[in-house]
Amino acid sequence: MPFDAVQPNILWICTDQQRYDTINALGNSHIHTPHLDRLVTEGVAFTHAFCQTPICTPSRAAFLTGMYPSTVHACTNGNSHWAEAAPLVTKLLADAGYDGGLAGKLHLAGAQGRIEPRPSDDGYRVFHWSHHPMPDWPDGHAYADWVAAQGFDLVEMYRHPERIPPELHQSTWCADMAIEFVQEQRTKPWFMSVNCFDPHAPFNPPQSYLDRYDPAELPAPSYRVTDPTAQSRLEGVDFQTAPRDPETFGAREIKAAYYAMIELIDWNVGRMLEALERSGQRENTLVIFTSDHGETLGDHGLLLKGCRFYEGLVRVPLIMSWPERFCSGLISDALVELIDVAPTLLDAVDLPIASRMQGRSLLPILTGSADPHTHREFVRSEYYHTLNPAERPDIELNITPNSPKIRGSYATMVRDRRYKLVVYHGHEEGELFDLEHDPEEFENLWDHPEYRDIRFALMKRSFDALALAVDIGPEQIVYY
Repeated sequence: MPFDAVQPNILWICTDQQRYDTINALGNSHIHTPHLDRLVTEGVAFTHAFCQTPICTPSRAAFLTGMYPSTVHACTNGNSHWAEAAPLVTKLLADAGYDGGLAGKLHLAGAQGRIEPRPSDDGYRVFHWSHHPMPDWPDGHAYADWVAAQGFDLVEMYRHPERIPPELHQSTWCADMAIEFVQEQRTKPWFMSVNCFDPHAPFNPPQSYLDRYDPAELPAPSYRVTDPTAQSRLEGVDFQTAPRDPETFGAREIKAAYYAMIELIDWNVGRMLEALERSGQRENTLVIFTSDHGETLGDHGLLLKGCRFYEGLVRVPLIMSWPERFCSGLISDALVELIDVAPTLLDAVDLPIASRMQGRSLLPILTGSADPHTHREFVRSEYYHTLNPAERPDIELNITPNSPKIRGSYATMVRDRRYKLVVYHGHEEGELFDLEHDPEEFENLWDHPEYRDIRFALMKRSFDALALAVDIGPEQIVYY
């Protein structure tokens, strides 16, 4: 309920595996997202926000600490536990008097077939954990318990996931838990993390939402017949699926399902905003909408995620809205990173930004006191044996019949306004794209003699940035 305080409440909505180009108000006329569109008009939308790795665990570790995955040594999707390498921004908020809640996944450690061990102090008083909605968890799966309390059996429901009513979907449960939390009586500010599993694969929305999209009317993925040859150069580099012609795996049908899942998320965003308005809290609540990384969705013949850095994988939605203080209707094309979120939150609630944080506050852009189109000269993303837990050096992913073996690849990306450079370490391969002339990233200029100097300059910039981001002490972080 309302309280007298300068500090805002914080509603932080983070989806899983949602591309940047999935919001109607930001240019995708094929998807229906009225509530996200409303957030765009009521806040600031960053069209060039980049995750620090295209895989869940290290990305979440990065944006929750404001530090690069390589700095906090959280690089794999199967960590046995969170290494407590740096305090989470949620703990810093809790230490400052915020009341914290979570619904959905945390995923700072591996959670396949087990309950994820919580960090020693994550700042959450309320913790409704559900890594994913499938009925393959031991006791302690809060979503399954909630379904049972409604008189249903998740095992039975999930035999036909398309028949699951939207009201019983995990995305809806996350929103329900958030609404319950924000309506509690309290005398101090709160923060709520809403971390639904969708639109992550498997692509299985409720049928009523899927029926809203005709695959034939959706644009085809970005694909050329030369893509399999281009991907064959990288066959020794990790990815969850082998490259194929998108027509062979029904990419438009998958896109329809993906959009339907996002529309269900959008409906629940609307429900949460309505709850804030109903309780008189909307004006003083900072709402964030983002995702941990993207999805290839058929682009270049690929599906899901892995060691690639195409725009659809590393570029994500990022909208921030606080009616009482932030600009409204501002669309910023500044280059930003998800590690910028944590220092922005601390800055917005008038808390000191931890000296170890490598992110940069976006508050000047949000409040209109800085150029909305300038923030970073370039952005970085990393990949360090991310799909391959160290204790399992060679695993087979059973995602599709053509799934390759995971070897434990290493790669880094640097991207400025015009160029993107990717280095696949340990391989004689890389990628250089001129995004001004080739926005869909088809023409690899890595070996082009005319771009040799550009490649060298970007490689040096990437190497310098990586070296300067090494954690050498809380007072010695170099910001570039």
